[in-house]
Amino acid sequence: MNRRGFLRSSAVFGVGAAALAASLKPLLELKDFSSMEKFLQKYYREMTPADMEKVLTRITHEVERQYGLRPHVQDLKPMDGVSFVYALNLTRCIGCRKCVHACVAENNQSRSPEIQYIRVLKMPHGSLDIEKSEHDYNPEKVPEKGFFYMPVQCQQCKKPPCVKVCPVHATWQEDDGIVAIDYDWCIGCRYCMAACPYGARHFNFTKPLIPKDRLNPEMAYLGNRPRTQGVTEKCHFCIQRTRAGRYPACLEVCPAGARKFGNILDPESEVSKILATKRVFIQLKEDLGTSPRFFYYFDV
Repeated sequence: MNRRGFLRSSAVFGVGAAALAASLKPLLELKDFSSMEKFLQKYYREMTPADMEKVLTRITHEVERQYGLRPHVQDLKPMDGVSFVYALNLTRCIGCRKCVHACVAENNQSRSPEIQYIRVLKMPHGSLDIEKSEHDYNPEKVPEKGFFYMPVQCQQCKKPPCVKVCPVHATWQEDDGIVAIDYDWCIGCRYCMAACPYGARHFNFTKPLIPKDRLNPEMAYLGNRPRTQGVTEKCHFCIQRTRAGRYPACLEVCPAGARKFGNILDPESEVSKILATKRVFIQLKEDLGTSPRFFYYFDV
């Protein structure tokens, strides 16, 4: 029994003392103190620095025990005066999918089955209707004549519908605009997946598989630390990189320079200048009122 199973079996908070004792009994009998620590862990935004240090130590030991590699796990906080946005030049994107695979490697996503935060859609020229797009294209080379390419991932909405529906507040929006998930708090109900209009959230139906020699040891609590079966996950703007002053992995690997990322509160940032000067830019499904922080534009 873990916290996720406990909350499910108790109908999310409607539990009596007898049910509580029965739920805790397996952990007490097994003396699984690591699981007990996770079970009793405080809500993320209520943890003190000392609380978080204990949690990071536990995660470090869990990862080292499972993968034989000692990770560097941090809890990186938002920087003052920073609000992240992404801008993607649809004229330049060539559909190579290098961003997809760089994201998988950076963020310790499951390889079997493989979870991908980014989907690159092949779109016919003259249309922005993603219902007419193709995801599983496989030509001999890209780009293909008559098409352009639209990568889609979490839009980090200003008004995220996924946050509203989470019954345990395991997902929320941070001050820098990133919609975060606490994997230790998620109960796997998948309400957030149903609410997201962008298909950006992914559920671990089975235990995620990451080859030991491919594990990225630079981790963040709200970012790319290994996940477990039964939780949802998604793009988090490479929180372990961007909050340390680096670009997301998908941007760094793009051979065409189609991806731009930065602080919208800084008028001198590249993203601020793009949104101020480009005559054509798009927010995906903007009619839904989610106010994405991910913008698409064309060279004009």
